[in-house]
Amino acid sequence: MDKIFVTKSFLPPQNEYLKYIDKIWQNGQLTNQGILLQELEQKLKIFLQVENLHYVTNGTIAIQLAFKALGIESGEIITTPFSYVATTSSILWERCTPIFVDIEPNNYCIDPEKIEKLITKDTKAILAVHVFGYSCNIKRIEQIAQKYNLKVIYDAAHAFGSIYCDKSLLDYGDISTVSFHATKLFHTVEGGACIVNDKGVSDNLDLIKRFGHKFDDHFLLGINGKQSEFHAAMGLANFNYIEEIIDKRRTLSQLYDRLLGTSIGRPKEQDNLKYNYAYYPVLFNSEEQLLDVMDKLSENSIYIRRYFYPSLNKLPYVDKQSCPISEDISSRIACLPLYFELEEADVQRVCDIILKALIS
Repeated sequence: MDKIFVTKSFLPPQNEYLKYIDKIWQNGQLTNQGILLQELEQKLKIFLQVENLHYVTNGTIAIQLAFKALGIESGEIITTPFSYVATTSSILWERCTPIFVDIEPNNYCIDPEKIEKLITKDTKAILAVHVFGYSCNIKRIEQIAQKYNLKVIYDAAHAFGSIYCDKSLLDYGDISTVSFHATKLFHTVEGGACIVNDKGVSDNLDLIKRFGHKFDDHFLLGINGKQSEFHAAMGLANFNYIEEIIDKRRTLSQLYDRLLGTSIGRPKEQDNLKYNYAYYPVLFNSEEQLLDVMDKLSENSIYIRRYFYPSLNKLPYVDKQSCPISEDISSRIACLPLYFELEEADVQRVCDIILKALIS
């Protein structure tokens, strides 16, 4: 019996990838903003309909570059406890303090109505996450940011391909960051991007990601956030399959919906959002029920994952702050297998085991 994991990286036909690799051998340029990287950036700009996009090393460095480009070097950052650890660790690496705001129970994004009471004179920005590709309450967050003169960074690692109010979900906030890690629906093996609304900030970020200098002229403190031609080649080979990948994930997600019905919790559908089907999260009645289902699935060589656990306000290296909704949801949520090569029969198998476990 084949093992089923929560995700599996999409790989394009090998000959299509090798065509781009041949170009690297012909050009002799391996990195430093090569022609393949420039081609990928241009294609992504057109696909996402954004003006300023920077393809960088990974989604974590993308967040750190966002802080630097916006001139945030200290202070408090309003953020969510329900995300992958990189959201919090990026704040700490930039010598800022994460201030955790609890989440909405329906879509697991930061609750904007709880933000204002935690804003202080030291608050510099809001770092929110479009969890699982669902949209934060963008309008309300923007209102708060304007009222208190705060920057808004969206960790949009899950949001590539999601459309909100007829434009890319990545095209909101001062800067949105995205991950192109191998597990994402569009990947470049490792990689990420920054989508920047202001041209001046965009130019600043472009300089920072390249050590802060142009040729022999040094302008500011920078870092190596550049990406290689080999990673760009994978992105270009995968690019033509984006819509096909999303369509397949939609089909599998809808099958999950039909098979599981109302027997298990799911995020609430959002108005004005064309979803990307990045994940298939399910919410159990209790942590005990979740662990029981995980055990029964693993006995059948099926491995789901607890996205996201623990609630980040419980990390051992942050100041403890109470976020009861996040703490509760993180203890009983998991993501089911969802990837391009997954078969409908596999989804049926997963659901049969879950449904039997729920009534046992």
